[in-house]
Amino acid sequence: MAILVVGGAGYIGSHAVRALHEAGRDVIVFDNLAQGHRQAIADAPFFQGDLRVKADVQKVFRKHAIEAVLHCAGCTLVGESMQIPGRYYENNVSGTLNLLTTMQDTGVNRLIFSSSGALYGEPERIPIDEEHPQSPVSVYGHTKICVEKMLEWFDAIYGLKSVVLRCFNAAGADPSGQIGELHASETHLIPQAIYVAMGGLEYLPLFGTDYPTRDGSCVRDYVHVCDIADAHIKALDWLAADKPSAVFNIGRGSGVSVREIVEAVQRVSGKKIALQAEPRRSGDAAILIAGCNAAKHELGWKPRFNDLSAIIETALQWQTGAAKSWS
Repeated sequence: MAILVVGGAGYIGSHAVRALHEAGRDVIVFDNLAQGHRQAIADAPFFQGDLRVKADVQKVFRKHAIEAVLHCAGCTLVGESMQIPGRYYENNVSGTLNLLTTMQDTGVNRLIFSSSGALYGEPERIPIDEEHPQSPVSVYGHTKICVEKMLEWFDAIYGLKSVVLRCFNAAGADPSGQIGELHASETHLIPQAIYVAMGGLEYLPLFGTDYPTRDGSCVRDYVHVCDIADAHIKALDWLAADKPSAVFNIGRGSGVSVREIVEAVQRVSGKKIALQAEPRRSGDAAILIAGCNAAKHELGWKPRFNDLSAIIETALQWQTGAAKSWS
């Protein structure tokens, strides 16, 4: 019996695959390689398919004995979701429905879902706990709510158990430097800042300078991708112990502004980063900081990478090393 990692060649998925291997688990990777990279999963058994094509999903379940699923696939860019919402509902919602109905048909009843803190929207209180109202300000955030509601009904009707991990801003790379974050068109802050520091970009766009924060830029909770992967392992153990479906925030519980990230990248890289002020992006909340007590107390999870500079150092090692050889 193996763990199926959907989106396993992507950023979070590939780190979850590595963590599963290190934990001695058998893994099958399912990915369409639209955003993922075959190199990221080394010699893990791989099935190239698309969640939007139900026949692809059914085929991997027929071919392999699967005991549980880690669902890390989907479109993830807040700004893009406000420009082409249909792509987000098709990939994130319809694709997940294909996965859930196939799981139900084949008797696979354990799922770990990588959700997002983006579903909370503008916070009414900080830190944001799991009971906080959900009022997303982006299509991306709303697709996460849609999936979470589907999971509730599939549990109530079919007994399909799930753990939802509402991950805040994933950052960093595996300390080995062998895998990390790499997108064809990079929009995430830390890798973009590193590109500017390396001379690959002329400047870093600063989207919004008048947010109600300490320096006018957005504040986010950056959590190391390996800590997110570890949360997935602990969530699998939770379901393996026949515990009920649950929802957990995954973050460091502290916020860092865009300007503070830039300062940290400058400090770690020793390079100056030019900024260019741009208008706010549609769908960006001012502050998102996770309340993570439930994950710590119930799952026994806690982040190992608590220092921002250490997180950035792993990202810099990746971007200046192995990432250059990837297509």
